[in-house]
Amino acid sequence: MTDENGVRDDLDASAETPDAEIFTQRKAKLDRLRSDEGYDPFVNDQWEQKHTLLSVRAEYDRLEPEESSPDELSVAGRIMTLRRHGKAAFADLADETGVIQLYFQHDELGETEYSFFKKWVDIGDIIGVRGAPFRTRRGELSIRAVSFTLLSKSLRAMPEKWHGLKDVEVRYRRRYVDLIANPEVRDVFRKRSVIVKTFRKVLDDNGTLEVQTPVLSTIAGGANARPFVTHHNALDIDMYLRIATELHLKRLIVGMFGRVYEIGPSFRNEGMDTRHNPEFTTMEVYWAYASYLDMMLLTETIIYECALAVQGGGRITYQGREIDLTPPFRRAAMADLVKDETGVDFVNITDEEARRAAGEAGVDLNGSSSRYEILPLFFERFVEDKLIQPTFVTGHPTVISPLSKRNRENPDVTDRFELFINGWEFANAFSELNDPIDQRERFTDQLMRREKGDEESHPFDEDFVNALEYGMPPTGGLGIGVDRVVMLLTDSRSIRDVILFPTMRPL
Repeated sequence: MTDENGVRDDLDASAETPDAEIFTQRKAKLDRLRSDEGYDPFVNDQWEQKHTLLSVRAEYDRLEPEESSPDELSVAGRIMTLRRHGKAAFADLADETGVIQLYFQHDELGETEYSFFKKWVDIGDIIGVRGAPFRTRRGELSIRAVSFTLLSKSLRAMPEKWHGLKDVEVRYRRRYVDLIANPEVRDVFRKRSVIVKTFRKVLDDNGTLEVQTPVLSTIAGGANARPFVTHHNALDIDMYLRIATELHLKRLIVGMFGRVYEIGPSFRNEGMDTRHNPEFTTMEVYWAYASYLDMMLLTETIIYECALAVQGGGRITYQGREIDLTPPFRRAAMADLVKDETGVDFVNITDEEARRAAGEAGVDLNGSSSRYEILPLFFERFVEDKLIQPTFVTGHPTVISPLSKRNRENPDVTDRFELFINGWEFANAFSELNDPIDQRERFTDQLMRREKGDEESHPFDEDFVNALEYGMPPTGGLGIGVDRVVMLLTDSRSIRDVILFPTMRPL
């Protein structure tokens, strides 16, 4: 059933009417509102929202059925549903904190104001309401309106109220509509904010200074990844969006800052899937006079404190799988994990035997020839997705760790770990390489790989080597993928569910 304005009384007309038609109808209605009533809903900026809907519920939840309060409330929000019944109407009003029922009555508002409400207010409109709280006979906490102000007109159709916005492409492209339609999505991003605050609290409590380093640089260093390239017109040079913050932060350690961290975006021009977005958020931290073992303890603390903050404890469920984030986390060497899973002992075989084992296992060498180049290929193929409970994987080969300090007992591997949970990498940490001679040799090796066609090899950063030549103290460094932590702790299936505006192909 519709009223004289063609608006359904019981639910949004968008359930049956194309969006373009709704827009045309509402645009015409706005024009009539301005011409017939002399009312412009976009110029009123005097409304004072004195109460959130959450505070109303907290204060007046005590009311019994058919009990009312004489208190006058001043609330504001968006009309989510609208049900008109002659000389009375009910609406659901939503603000950022919750939803509450509104009751509009002809005798309470008067002929002029009630007629204005009936004629001009639609689902999706933003209004301010003054009124008194009461509980209906059926037990619904509500507000009886004594006056209202139309604060903004919605020209677009709201998603159909019973089913919300489910099309994932539309949800990501029009996140603003997703946030209107799905309160649980807003909750995810509130939890994301809590998680980032918890990162900062743990680091600040440990005397770590938050800093900001360049997003644009002439060298894309700090990781093995493909960068985004742009051009600086004034300097007439190509520049890169950063792929990591590592090298600038370690320059600060050289410059006598003892503990520094940065939380911010990095960019990698690589594939997109449920765990990868070209723009993503990382936290990197560096402590002078610390090692990768100290970074293990810090990582455990950060992950556990985040779980406490948003889940209330260390035991969580992700997509039906129980995971215990309570420290201490398991520690295991990469070679041992591979041996346990495949039977191949990369510590005690020759390069030729490693290549033969790869052929038998169907592992694509992709140019790798030594056993320590082949070891991580086996790890990725046979072990990684089996690491469900938190596991610090250590013993990464030196050949794939150009910024990490060699292990004293076995210089073929480094003092490094990666944290895996649910089969994903969450963190990467080193005892940072501070020997400028060794660093120059590693950069030279990476340069040779690049010349052979490895586009993801680390570029030669002469200025960073120069910084190390001034002397960098023993340093522990850690990077954590913030988006993945949010995914884990909000039970989100895709990284696009935890990034407000994920990268999308243009329509």
